Amino acid sequence: MRPILCVGETKQERDAGRFQQVIDGQLHSVLSNFESDQLASMVIAYEPVWAIGTGDTASADQAEEAHHYIRGRIAEVGAALADGCRIIYGGSVKPNNAGDIFSQPNVDGALVGGASLKFDAFAAIAAASVDPQFHQNNSG
Repeated sequence: MRPILCVGETKQERDAGRFQQVIDGQLHSVLSNFESDQLASMVIAYEPVWAIGTGDTASADQAEEAHHYIRGRIAEVGAALADGCRIIYGGSVKPNNAGDIFSQPNVDGALVGGASLKFDAFAAIAAASVDPQFHQNNSG
């Protein structure tokens, strides 16, 4: 079993421009209490609270901004650690947004919630994880 550390902000914190502060607080206890070798196998999910179960999702740019920030914070512990750490997006991942999210350079995958209960939706998300252009090429 591999634990997944979920970090993310509320809509009010995002709108107030405080998402980095919030993520810092959430990451701090983990990064300061574990050794680098323990952190090497860590998976972090950026899961904005405002997107959980709401149907709202972060834009691809918002997801990349958060993932880039998280990777930068981990790089302060060690560059190799930041390169090896998997940072995934969780927050209303759907077939119609998965390709855009997966195409971002700092997004390593997804933590899929409700869409995982629908075979066709989950299959489309899985296909987009291999080919982010899948949705655009197979919509119809």
